[in-house]
Amino acid sequence: MFEPEIIRIPILPLGMVNAHLVRSPGGCILVDAGIPGSERKIGRVLSRHGLSFADIKLIVVTHAHTDHAGSAARVRALSGAPILAHEADADFYSRKRPMTFCPTGLVGRLFIKTPLPHQPYEGFVPDIMMRNGDEMQLSDFGVDGVVRHTAGHTPGSIAVELPSHDALVGDLVASGILIGGLAFTGHAIRPPFEDDPARVSCELEGLVQRGAQRFHMGHGGPLGAGEVARHARSLPGASRHHCSDD
Repeated sequence: MFEPEIIRIPILPLGMVNAHLVRSPGGCILVDAGIPGSERKIGRVLSRHGLSFADIKLIVVTHAHTDHAGSAARVRALSGAPILAHEADADFYSRKRPMTFCPTGLVGRLFIKTPLPHQPYEGFVPDIMMRNGDEMQLSDFGVDGVVRHTAGHTPGSIAVELPSHDALVGDLVASGILIGGLAFTGHAIRPPFEDDPARVSCELEGLVQRGAQRFHMGHGGPLGAGEVARHARSLPGASRHHCSDD
C-alpha cells in the first residue's frame, strides 16, 4: 500500500509555523494555510515538488487562529479546492466574532499583547462544514485518511489521521515555539493558547490509542507517540477529564 508523503511547508523559520501538504498518487491535500500572505511560500514548495495549486484537491483548516487560517481564502481562489473546517469555529472564520484566546502561561500572556495573534485575515465560509461527531473520509480527494473533530485548542479544532500512523494535529500540541531565542523542537509543550487543556489531553490520548505514531503540528515537530502521551498526561485537569462523557 502506498504511504502518502507529508511535505512540511515552513511558513516561518525554525519550525515556528508550519503548514503541511499530504501528497498521494490520487491527489494532494493542504493542511492549514499559514498567516496572511503565505500563498507565495506554499506555491514555492508546490513548485519544488513538481506541483501547482491546481494539484490541491482539498484545504483542511485545523482551527481559526490566523497562523493556520490566514491564507485559506486566497489558496482556495488559486486552487479551486474546497475548504474543510468545523462549524464550532465558523464565526471566527467568517469574522462574525473576534477570535478568543486563553493563554497557557507567560509566553501566551505576552504574545497576546502583540499584534501577531490578532492579525486580520480574509474571512471565508468553509465549503465543507463538519459538525460534532462527524468523521470526514478523504478518499474522495485522493488520500486514504480521515478527519475528526478534536476540540480543546479551540472549539472547532480538527485533525487528520492517516493509515501510515501519521496525524496532523494543528495546535493540539507544540514543540517549536520560540522562547528566549530558543526553539524547543524535540519536547512536547503547550502552545501559547489553549481553550480546554483537559479536552486536549483526551483528544491526544485518543489519537495515540487509535494508532498515531508520528504527530505533525503547526509549531515544531514531528513528535513520537510516547512523547505526546507523556504531554497529554501532564496537562491540567487530565486525570479528572472523562473522555467517554464528551
